[in-house]
Amino acid sequence: MPHIHELRVYYEDTDMAGIVYYANYLKFIERGRSEWIRAMGVDQNALRDDFGRVFAVRRVEADYLASARLDDVLRVETRLSELRGARFVMDQRIFCGERLLFTAQVTVVVMTPDGRPARLPTGLRAQLEAGLAKD
Repeated sequence: MPHIHELRVYYEDTDMAGIVYYANYLKFIERGRSEWIRAMGVDQNALRDDFGRVFAVRRVEADYLASARLDDVLRVETRLSELRGARFVMDQRIFCGERLLFTAQVTVVVMTPDGRPARLPTGLRAQLEAGLAKD
């Protein structure tokens, strides 16, 4: 079951035609990932402070399928599809009602605050495994 994050499209999210500016979909899915990780019980500040680990997006593969407009209510669905020792992959979709607008596959890497690759702490890995897509 995916994690759901809802948001409304504001004027600041749109271009002159009232259509969501393409780069804002990346902000919307970032919010979805942040809310998913919070729902999994992970405090990213504590992860940095206590374990010396941070997350960074390494790769995004995105498809823009339809436009969202001013005042639309969007649903960001986030699923963990792959979990490795030092990275994980999220599948994300944005809907307006039942209409699919955007899809993305996002690879997130684990790093030290100074940018070196690092592995997930064991306890955190177990927390994230609970969110691994079973379908």
